[in-house]
Amino acid sequence: MNKATIYNVAYAANVSLATVSRTLNNPEKVKPETRERVMRVIKELGYKPNAFARGLASKRSTNVAVIVPDMSRSSVAEMLNGIAVEARKYDYSLLIYVLKDETKDEAEMLKEVVASQVDGILYLNDEINEEQYRTLNVIQDEYKVPIVLANTLYPFDNKLVTVCIDYFKASHDLTKRLLDRGRKNIYMLTTARKYMVNDLKEQGYLKAMKEADIEPNIIRTSGDISINTVHFNELFKNVGMEIDGVIAVRDSIAVSFINSMIDKGRRVPEDIEVYGFQNTKYASLSRPKLSCVDIPITDIGAKAMGFLKREIDGNPVDVKFNVLDHDIVERGTTQR
Repeated sequence: MNKATIYNVAYAANVSLATVSRTLNNPEKVKPETRERVMRVIKELGYKPNAFARGLASKRSTNVAVIVPDMSRSSVAEMLNGIAVEARKYDYSLLIYVLKDETKDEAEMLKEVVASQVDGILYLNDEINEEQYRTLNVIQDEYKVPIVLANTLYPFDNKLVTVCIDYFKASHDLTKRLLDRGRKNIYMLTTARKYMVNDLKEQGYLKAMKEADIEPNIIRTSGDISINTVHFNELFKNVGMEIDGVIAVRDSIAVSFINSMIDKGRRVPEDIEVYGFQNTKYASLSRPKLSCVDIPITDIGAKAMGFLKREIDGNPVDVKFNVLDHDIVERGTTQR
């Protein structure tokens, strides 16, 4: 296998890396004698140019930073797959930055991202507060690094390109379905930590409950099974027998709730109908299989990467707020 690199070519031809790259990408900008020497060495060594060589000529790194909240989440893995497939079309590499590291705050990580001289940033973090949003805009405006938000949003402004679903509508639709099937004591299970997307899910739920003139109930818990199982057991002691419908903001939370209720003798979906909100692998692994909102998570990743490439190339995306359609998949945890 030939392992000749751009470094080998530059050394053999006695030129810089940039000159090799320029010879391949913009030969008209290289002196004829230099160009001929470089091409001769390339042929002799059997060198095959890669994205790095192209990046040197264009002064691009051909790297994109992807900022994620937690690599262990199924939804993050699926979105990364969509991003990676699209990035491969443009010969881009991905640099993954995980915000879960408690020893480093987000501002420091963003400085590290900018210092790595990436061509663009895909921001997948769940939460964007005003300060975070302002920092992202500074990076885009002052450092000229394009940013696209994927499966998250800052609803108070449309300066950053955003790709997501309508979380408010999706939650409203789920709640209406339960109400239309005669469910009255519908609970929403959300995270104790505040997230922008979960706030929108709550708002959709609250609107539907208000329209039905029924008292809403929101339980805040954790995605950690060891924690939420305790919460669900405590909930069962108080009102467990009254609950007849549940919407969970994450599939993992929904499945944990189902397991807790079945352990207590409640039947799903006969006694309690349950919806999740992601359609991740947990939905299919659940028994019974979990009904849920089907967020086109892979498509969101691919679309976001496509938009980012346009921004990098200087072709701004006209519509900043891009909403993809969602579906609701009815499985074994709901009655149809």
